[in-house]
Amino acid sequence: MTELPLIGEATAVAAEPRLAGARIGVVTFPGTLDDRDAARAVRLAGGTAVPLWHADTALGDVDAVVIPGGFSYGDYLRAGAIARFAPLMSKIIDAANSDAKLPVLGICNGFQILTESHLLPGSMIKNDHLKFMCRDQVLRVENSNTAWTLDYEAGQEITVPLKNQDGQYIADEKVLDALEAEGRVVFRYVGFNPNGSRRDIAGISNAAGNVVGLMPHPEHAVEVGFGPQSLDGIGGSDTDGLGFFTSVLNKIVGGAK
Repeated sequence: MTELPLIGEATAVAAEPRLAGARIGVVTFPGTLDDRDAARAVRLAGGTAVPLWHADTALGDVDAVVIPGGFSYGDYLRAGAIARFAPLMSKIIDAANSDAKLPVLGICNGFQILTESHLLPGSMIKNDHLKFMCRDQVLRVENSNTAWTLDYEAGQEITVPLKNQDGQYIADEKVLDALEAEGRVVFRYVGFNPNGSRRDIAGISNAAGNVVGLMPHPEHAVEVGFGPQSLDGIGGSDTDGLGFFTSVLNKIVGGAK
């Protein structure tokens, strides 16, 4: 039997020194759960993780931002609706929409926040079965040209964990048709739709491709021995989620695939 590495000893890739200068901000809101996981994913990919607090009034000198999963403000109003008005979010919105097109990744609750802030269209509602869902999920990469998917291939299938209660992506038919026509559906559920999302959509991007949101958690699939194995022969390895973070690092330093 292959011996698994101890927690903290595993390395997913041989980090390239040139990537260390890329600074990725990881935002924490009250109720955020996965900020440390996201920061660890950035470090394993070779970059520098920079903690950002929701009440900050400046982004500092970060090159990209990850809005992690969790239950910002307890989801007391609507998932992501209160976090959208945090002081830091106005800076993120401005930077993402600026000529510099700051790369922004929203994961799970982060995806919900991106829709609430109108950086991405549509909305997230309760799963169609009205239950919390936690499972390893196969995704198909539909668009490998965004800032966060450059290290994947279009059509590639990956396996990452999914855990949500408000994970059903909805939009009207006009918006859905536009997303399809413009190639802005970035990920689609394969084999099983875990929440009833329209057209099996698991993740989308803005028109420029610098903002991506998805419901599953790539930051939980970045270490050998501590990520999901392939499901029924579909998908890849424990580290299928690492490509999100190496993609944006390579884009920042000018070495995208």
